[in-house]
Amino acid sequence: MRRAGLRTRIVGGFAIGALLLSASMAFATYQTTRRYLLEGRERVSVRAVSYDARILREGVLTDQVDVVDLLRALDTGGNRRAMLYRDGGWFGRAADDGTTEAVPQSLQRLVQQGQAGKQLVRVNGVPAIVVGVPLSDTAALYEVDLFRELDQTLRTLSWVLTVVAALTAVAGAGLGWYAARYVARPLRSVAGAAKEIAAGDLSTRLDPAVEPDLVQLTTSFNDMVDRLAKRLEQDRRFAADVSHELRSPLQTLAASASVLARRRDHLDQRTGLAVGLIVEEVDRFQSLVDDLLELAKSDQPVQREEVDVMAVARRACQLRKLAPDLVTAAGDTPHLWLVDGRRIEQIVGNLLDNAARYGGGATAVRVGTAGDLWFLEVDDEGPGVSPADKATIFDRFVRGRAARARTDDDGAGLGLAIVAQHAAAHGGRAFVLDRPGGGARFRVELRREPS
Repeated sequence: MRRAGLRTRIVGGFAIGALLLSASMAFATYQTTRRYLLEGRERVSVRAVSYDARILREGVLTDQVDVVDLLRALDTGGNRRAMLYRDGGWFGRAADDGTTEAVPQSLQRLVQQGQAGKQLVRVNGVPAIVVGVPLSDTAALYEVDLFRELDQTLRTLSWVLTVVAALTAVAGAGLGWYAARYVARPLRSVAGAAKEIAAGDLSTRLDPAVEPDLVQLTTSFNDMVDRLAKRLEQDRRFAADVSHELRSPLQTLAASASVLARRRDHLDQRTGLAVGLIVEEVDRFQSLVDDLLELAKSDQPVQREEVDVMAVARRACQLRKLAPDLVTAAGDTPHLWLVDGRRIEQIVGNLLDNAARYGGGATAVRVGTAGDLWFLEVDDEGPGVSPADKATIFDRFVRGRAARARTDDDGAGLGLAIVAQHAAAHGGRAFVLDRPGGGARFRVELRREPS
């Protein structure tokens, strides 16, 4: 039970509790009913034997009376058997042969001492009561009353109570299932809100009025989300402000570096080499600032519009001197997607740049639909991505083994992070697979929105 889920534990607890309660009630009901019926039947049997004893008491003292005829004259019905013990011998009806074995020795000794008695026994598996009444110093009457109807009644009652206990346990499980749903409903609300927040919707909040008993939980959750949103907004603004403030001096540096680069032929070799390094680092710094600004804007809401994704992908290929026919559509994929055009351009461009930088160039670009998702794939013919890097390659400032092996790599490890951020903003994800035949296949899935 400890390893089971919350709903399973609640349902199991209700079912076990209902079973124990119903079993206890059934046992108490059965025992009370059994005792009441047995006591009533015993009283009836004792009265009947007392009546028969008064009839026989005068007859057994007279030798002229046939004892067997006298016993047959008794109205014992179909369940009672009358036997007479006199002068060391047993007398009974012809149908009572062997019934004397049902009379316990302890009861016989008690009656021989002049006391009436009774004892519960079983005759051929049927419960019965044996009542003994002394008639004289040498005679006694014994009657065996079989409880056939009472035994059948108790058996039926036990089956009915067992079925009722089982049905009560089932009803308890049903009640537990309903209670589990009721109890888990606020938890599902929290889980759904947490999922939306993880997808980037920081405006999600819980309504404390829905569950008054969980006001503290909802208030704490909303306060946590407020603090998280505030912290993320501060970080975004900080990155945007820093990047924006760096742009002006970078533009000045880039302009100055370009002037020096154009006069590189008039400089000595060492100075020319230093100017070349400065130009490369300024370009790399500008690319890093642009990526940081893009990351800062990735947390903003998605501005959806109808975008021709095939045209966007072909245009991105043309800008990078790639053949437009690399872009293909899977099946009857619609060209118009309801997405953020700027983000889609960034996704395609970054994937193509990543393939060119680390994968030997892109070999195919595919767009298509899968269920309620749009997808975009970029294949390359590089060494692929190791299993150890697949889980972290889309993190910020993380570069794979192929990037670390290149001595001329000028990437900052933000391109794929931007791709993942834009995919998450569309309610999707980005991941990498092994391409059949070698290389890597970067796939971006976006939640499909009807246009």
